[in-house]
Amino acid sequence: MRIYDTLGTKEKEITSNLIRIYLCGVTVYDESHIGHARTIIIFDVLRRYLESKGSHVKFVQNFTDVDDKIINRASTEGVHPLELSKRYIDHYFEDFDSLNIMRATEHPKATEHMSEIIELIQRLIDSGYAYIALNGVYYSVSKFNEYGKLSKRKTEDLIAGARIAVDETKNDALDFALWKFSETEPNWPSPWGKGRPGWHIECSAMSLKYLGEDFEIHGGGRDLIFPHHENEIAQTEAVTNKPLAKLWMHVGMVTINGEKMSKSLGNIKSVRHVLANWGPNVIRLFCISGHYSKAIDYSEDLLKENLVKWRQVETAYYEMIMSEGQGSSKEMAQILSECNSEFDSALESDFNTSLALNAFFKLVKAINRIAASDSMTKTIADLVISDFERMCQILGLQVQKVTERQRFEITEMINQREALRSQKKFQEADKIRDQIHAQNIVLLDHKNRTVWMKKEKILADP
Repeated sequence: MRIYDTLGTKEKEITSNLIRIYLCGVTVYDESHIGHARTIIIFDVLRRYLESKGSHVKFVQNFTDVDDKIINRASTEGVHPLELSKRYIDHYFEDFDSLNIMRATEHPKATEHMSEIIELIQRLIDSGYAYIALNGVYYSVSKFNEYGKLSKRKTEDLIAGARIAVDETKNDALDFALWKFSETEPNWPSPWGKGRPGWHIECSAMSLKYLGEDFEIHGGGRDLIFPHHENEIAQTEAVTNKPLAKLWMHVGMVTINGEKMSKSLGNIKSVRHVLANWGPNVIRLFCISGHYSKAIDYSEDLLKENLVKWRQVETAYYEMIMSEGQGSSKEMAQILSECNSEFDSALESDFNTSLALNAFFKLVKAINRIAASDSMTKTIADLVISDFERMCQILGLQVQKVTERQRFEITEMINQREALRSQKKFQEADKIRDQIHAQNIVLLDHKNRTVWMKKEKILADP
């Protein structure tokens, strides 16, 4: 498998059986939005694929639960900052569990790793890479000769983009805070004074603790390349003298009408809002529909397109599980072989989920075409269904399924309705039809029989 490395500016091969991944998580001062969801879904699919191929994946995704944004929001609401951060961590798990995201091996919180953070800062001070000033402890950017190697910018060009708070006690404008002195809650004691950590140091401390030095993949959104990931490299490599990670993988942003989502523009789409209207499968299809490294523009039209595709997936699944009889599977065997090869090849070539989806839907369309011609047999279904479900599992898609008891009960209701219609008892037949529809059951008419599918309830479905 090859993935483009932002640092090396070329694709690098992943060869280890143990894949350690650190994904920068959310700052928990508000609801997670669709931009967060895209990055996390991309890495969820990456993890699923690696594990499907037999790799052991150790996946760490942090929470930034102490930050100026959290403190300011908590002050506005009149609650303790840690109460606010806990609320949004709880919301995060509710939202992303609903999106069928596998939970990380570890979900460390900054507030629970103060000893590791303080120890790392002390190592930086001792080695001459950090200094104590009036307002806190700062990293001396000029001491790290390779600063800017990830973002491919020279230090003199970075000052404008750094958005670092003005502090005349710093040695250099680019120097960034490792520890901020503060009497405001929450704060922690340290050898240099009471305060709280800067944003960047927490990820360095937690990645070292859980993954060690020179782990396989460090990821996040493209907006984190500078300053966050650039600063992580400077902090970590200053004390380890090793690459922080073997490969840096960055996901393109979700835009709206070509613009970045922001509160000032009022165009942020929360995960909760999108989930409530479109459900998890449509969102996942949308987020992986383009190459991970490119921006993707959020629109209702794109979501509608993916809803249509999702209905095709549901139909294909139920046509297979409702199939009967025996027959030749030679044509489908050839199609299945092509789709499997194209699916895996796409993901192994810079994780091209867009091409992988093309292969998956090539299979879905073939299943539905054969079913529509009344040629779907149990022989064909038995050949295809395990690979169909393998692709669904890797993509994190979940078809609404029924138990054997539910299947029997629904089939009985359909048979009762058909019997009533044949007796011209249409009113009674319509009542049963309404009961069937209330369970999100859709009838699929064929030449000699009627089968059915259970579809996901989606509010935005016209």
